[in-house]
Amino acid sequence: MLPYLITGDDITDWLTGDGIRIAAIVGVAVALDFALHRAIPHALRLTVERQMKSREEEEIQQRVDTLASVFTAGGRVIIVLATLLTLMPLAGISIGPLLAGVGILGLAVGFGAQSLVKDVISGLFILLDDQYSKGDVVSVGGVTGLVEDVGLRRTVLRDLDGIVHYIPNGEIAVASNFTQEYSRVNLNVGVSYSEDLDHVMRVIDRVGEEMAADPEWAPSINTPPKALRVDNLGDSGIEIKIVGDTKPIKQWDVMGELRKRIKKAFDEEGIEIPYPHRVMVTRGAKATDLPQAPAKEK
Repeated sequence: MLPYLITGDDITDWLTGDGIRIAAIVGVAVALDFALHRAIPHALRLTVERQMKSREEEEIQQRVDTLASVFTAGGRVIIVLATLLTLMPLAGISIGPLLAGVGILGLAVGFGAQSLVKDVISGLFILLDDQYSKGDVVSVGGVTGLVEDVGLRRTVLRDLDGIVHYIPNGEIAVASNFTQEYSRVNLNVGVSYSEDLDHVMRVIDRVGEEMAADPEWAPSINTPPKALRVDNLGDSGIEIKIVGDTKPIKQWDVMGELRKRIKKAFDEEGIEIPYPHRVMVTRGAKATDLPQAPAKEK
């Protein structure tokens, strides 16, 4: 029996029949994927803008990017599966037994994929509750860092050392967001016990007002940093609490500049910042060699 030879007529018949249908199905799938990546971000943008009218533009965009990445990825999976199931009959593959086998396999896998289901459900609530988005600084699962990606299954953080952490959403019991809506300057500055605290607080408030009026720093500051209270009577000095609101994720930059300006202002005003003092005593030294406290005036 001679083997069957594919002739030019066979190729022509296939191209004009199944070939056209396959090309059409693939073309529709590509078009749907393209439209998905264009339409979803636009639709999400309109929805998020209505829900977050009082938020900053950067925060709105972070929310849109986070949701768009999840929805477009899910939509692409659906398009690919639907395309494969449509093409299989054209290739002579019956999808009935395949679907039955997939159902049995899915049931078996489901018993061992409880943690995956937990991750997905937790991820869904994280996205719906807007707990955090791409670009936020958060502390989750014992790790603090910048959110690089949020999916249904896991959250990706990059810490200050540049290390990337992949955290399953199901393991996140508490999520602390450092940059939602606004951030806050919260620092303590120590001064000597001999200083006039009212004068010190006036200097701190003046520095905060000057910084908030500086064109370079004004866009990052919502309310000028100011002295809130005497926060602690320490062993070597008095600690003053300073607070002020900033734009999201700008608090660390503002605190760094504020410390520098306060140090310069204290130097100009002669305000002492306490620091530990040590007295070195060598073996064999006499009591008369040690520094003596100044005599009190009578």
